[in-house]
Amino acid sequence: MAQKCDLCGKGPQFGNNISHAHNTTRRRWNVNLRPVKAQVNGASKRMRVCTSCIKTGKIIKG
Repeated sequence: MAQKCDLCGKGPQFGNNISHAHNTTRRRWNVNLRPVKAQVNGASKRMRVCTSCIKTGKIIKG
């Protein structure tokens, strides 16, 4: 399943792990997604939403 917020479209960010010897390997920072039941057009729908959308009130639980 895609690591993407259904509301804002936020996805994973990519970067490097850097060791003490300065060896670099690729890594990714995943989005903090939570499954919630949200009100969409008057009906409740199951969505995977990032916690920043839940915190700012962009979604109405129900």
